[in-house]
Amino acid sequence: MEFRPCIDIHNGKVKQIVGSSLSDKDSSARENFVSGQDAAFYARLYQKDQIRGGHIILLNPQGTQYYELNRKQAVQALLAYPGGLQIGGGITPDNAQEFLHAGASHVIVTSYVFKDGSIHYGNLEKLAAAVGKERLVLDLSCRRVDGGYVVVTDRWQKFTKEAVTPQLLDRLCGYADEFLVHAADVEGRTCGIEKELVQLLGGWGKIPVTYAGGVSSFQDLDYLRQYGNGRLHVTIGSALDLFGGPLSYQEVLAYCRKD
Repeated sequence: MEFRPCIDIHNGKVKQIVGSSLSDKDSSARENFVSGQDAAFYARLYQKDQIRGGHIILLNPQGTQYYELNRKQAVQALLAYPGGLQIGGGITPDNAQEFLHAGASHVIVTSYVFKDGSIHYGNLEKLAAAVGKERLVLDLSCRRVDGGYVVVTDRWQKFTKEAVTPQLLDRLCGYADEFLVHAADVEGRTCGIEKELVQLLGGWGKIPVTYAGGVSSFQDLDYLRQYGNGRLHVTIGSALDLFGGPLSYQEVLAYCRKD
């Protein structure tokens, strides 16, 4: 199990937020932590500690002043750690190459592919052709609905009709190098992981999957290690002491690196 770090950028600042509180109407979100450091600071830290595969997420929509502030910060972070970080948030075939040329290892996409509640395979094929399967991560972030999990888009605000199931993962894995899955209902709440989702993802395992959302203790990491069957990587945000939380970043690194 690898630790996959994160750099979330909202309104031009590196933050940890409650994911389900995001609103495009007034660019607001409930904040857990607002950093005094920029995104490049965290990129250099992750490079020093030789952690690869983390993600930068731009949490404002394209076309806004805040998106441009986020984009500039993200590019500086990518330049600081070439090849070490993935990037998502408003990715399309038109802008993907800019981020790859700046140093992103992969681009991460949700909303461009999931349109009007369903998978838009034309867009998916266009993006895969533009960047290559080996540089594409599909974000299947989801929320609980009727005992299952449904993919959500547009900064976790819009529900699709697509349930996260082994069959969905089978259909999509041919287009992507990895999946990223935020459990959006617990994202930023430091309240424990979505155990049923972990079991579902850990029971699949055909390409790498990173789980994010709710990790608050080493007991959560124990569960991820056991029920992820060695197939899941993990992201921790608000619970890390880097972002004002109780979990030691260095101890988490050591835990994830042990056999």
